[in-house]
Amino acid sequence: MILNLFLVFYRLLWIPLLPLVLIYLWRRGMRDADYVRNLAERFGFYREPLPQDAIWFHAVSLGETRSALGLIKLALARGDKVVLTHFTPAGRRESEQQFSSEIASGQLAAVWVPLDMRWCYRRFFRACRPKIGLTLEVEIWPAMIFAAKAAGVPLYMCNSIYGSGSFARDSKGLRLRQRIISGFSGAFVKSSVQAERFASVGLKNITVTGELRFDQPVPPMLTEAAARLRPAISAVREVIAIASGVEGEEQLFTEVAKKLVAQADAANQTAPLIVYVPRAPERFDAVAEGLTQAGLTVLRRSEVLDPRLEQVASIENAEVLVGDSLGEMFFYLALADRVVVGGGFTPNGSHNIIEPLMLRKPVLTGPKTWTIEYPFAEAEAAGVVVSLPDQGALIAALSQPAAADVERIEAFLVEHGGASVRTLAAIDKALEG
Repeated sequence: MILNLFLVFYRLLWIPLLPLVLIYLWRRGMRDADYVRNLAERFGFYREPLPQDAIWFHAVSLGETRSALGLIKLALARGDKVVLTHFTPAGRRESEQQFSSEIASGQLAAVWVPLDMRWCYRRFFRACRPKIGLTLEVEIWPAMIFAAKAAGVPLYMCNSIYGSGSFARDSKGLRLRQRIISGFSGAFVKSSVQAERFASVGLKNITVTGELRFDQPVPPMLTEAAARLRPAISAVREVIAIASGVEGEEQLFTEVAKKLVAQADAANQTAPLIVYVPRAPERFDAVAEGLTQAGLTVLRRSEVLDPRLEQVASIENAEVLVGDSLGEMFFYLALADRVVVGGGFTPNGSHNIIEPLMLRKPVLTGPKTWTIEYPFAEAEAAGVVVSLPDQGALIAALSQPAAADVERIEAFLVEHGGASVRTLAAIDKALEG
């Protein structure tokens, strides 16, 4: 009864909400025109026919798209048809680049996800008639879930995690989010802990498949570009990457950079190069300006490198390089001797540690790791990642020489790989059922 009342309210809420969403897309489109291209797709209208009887993957943006690349490529290799839906241009562009030949042959389509209104999803399901749907990571949309159920499309959470913070909040009051989660047909989850949490809210058909990100391919052009640039920085100068830094910790990371440079100057040593990669593109300018105002010598990736990552300006005297680009994280990580993963010094929690580990880099993050419970707990136990309580501890850790235990990292990666194969097998089992 409570859920039904909420769903009625949610449908009515879209009447005033729709103009605001369109304004949001229009404003984002002023910076990135792709937001408003093919706008009809967001309402379930398509210029070209979509693949029929396909596996439907919903990957909202770039990170989710990349996490599923290994799984999608396995499905395509055995002849499955695929429909990929995205909300952001970054995710869609990645799909179009990775699967250009499959798009040309009609085996795969990459389109916008419909706005979360049931009539939009009815049109989508009539257009492609997927045999199963998979929402990657944490995507819980009421109309998507219940429109899929009405259309007879089994909809599964995939590579899913139910963080302890979200689980505790959702378990209070009317528990609306948990009631909505129970509308999924099932879930392919990262760990047994996650399976227990999803089962406790009434979700059925749960399979532990592991973390897809361990199977994502590393783009060789990015690591090769890092290898070309590294001699220009100096073979003996340490490079520290701050990966996916968020707004709430910008001041902290600025102070850390200042302290490391000051320590090196006082000891008459070469200061490390800090490669600072903000998570949100809208923070690129603010981060660069804040670092400059703090008295640091700052260069931006867009000033030093051309679009193909070829060097066009000297980087030798820079104290900080701001990574003001999208889709090049593996390039920045490959440059580094060690990596500080952002988000962990804010209540919102740390971002993923897997990408730097894939490049055999030692990893540090802040105290808030509930967002990555898996694989953080396993990585910490394996000795390949360290959580630090505060700014002082981070400065102390970075003041010591970097020490990467490559063999330990490789053993950890081997132990936790293979999620794509397991997920594909779980998809087949779900379809048989």
